[in-house]
Amino acid sequence: MATDMFMKLNPISIDLREFSGLSPKSISSLCCISPRLISRSHFINPRTLISGENNDNILFPKKKIPMMVRCQTSLGIGRNQKWWEKELKPNMKSVTSPEDLVGSLLNAGDKLVVVDFFSPGCGGCKALHPKICKIAEKNPDVEFLQVNYEEQRILCQSLHVHVLPFFRFYRGSSGRVCSFSCTNATIKKFKEALEKHGREQCSIGKTKGLEEKELVAMAANKDLSFDYKPKSSEIRETKEKTIFPQKTTTSKEKDEEGSVLISHAGIV
Repeated sequence: MATDMFMKLNPISIDLREFSGLSPKSISSLCCISPRLISRSHFINPRTLISGENNDNILFPKKKIPMMVRCQTSLGIGRNQKWWEKELKPNMKSVTSPEDLVGSLLNAGDKLVVVDFFSPGCGGCKALHPKICKIAEKNPDVEFLQVNYEEQRILCQSLHVHVLPFFRFYRGSSGRVCSFSCTNATIKKFKEALEKHGREQCSIGKTKGLEEKELVAMAANKDLSFDYKPKSSEIRETKEKTIFPQKTTTSKEKDEEGSVLISHAGIV
């Protein structure tokens, strides 16, 4: 739904002689000035403001006398929805950050998640958008994540997305199950992938989401505020603890060590 917003402009001066014979309403429509701002005080004397037909006030300023009105104007601007904001369904959301993408994939559980990479200037993306919205409506159990390439360019580059429109399908512990580019002409490819991976299933294990190397690449990129500790480092720490276990001493061993130290001290 379109929304309106208003902003004030700098004061302007208007020569009322140019609007001689027009009603304040007409002047208002031409200049975006409220009729209330045009009053008797703007003229030399009361005789310049007379009543006309339909109870409208008609302006007859005196000739040869500059008649300037200084007033504050307002400009109304209607904000139209962007094409990628139209026809969105409840199971469609926009990705706002790398953390948002990672969290949305992990929180989806066994649900099929379709990540839609698009660009506002991509004609193919714009043409395909209404069809994707209709497919989303027919598949309420599937989550659709929209990634704006212009807003999340670095994220897309870290995920090696270089062709648009581009789609990735994720499912539970399997992680990414397929990825491909699709247009209006090849929409059949999208429908086939949705039918194949959208069937009910129960995953064994934790939800995978993005691949390990992708998470590492995102964390290594200084332009992304994304923190991630690689699992390989955790595995390495676990192995080191296993190979070089820390020796734990019992209370008896501590007493014996203490007695040895005392005896040595006594000998010295």
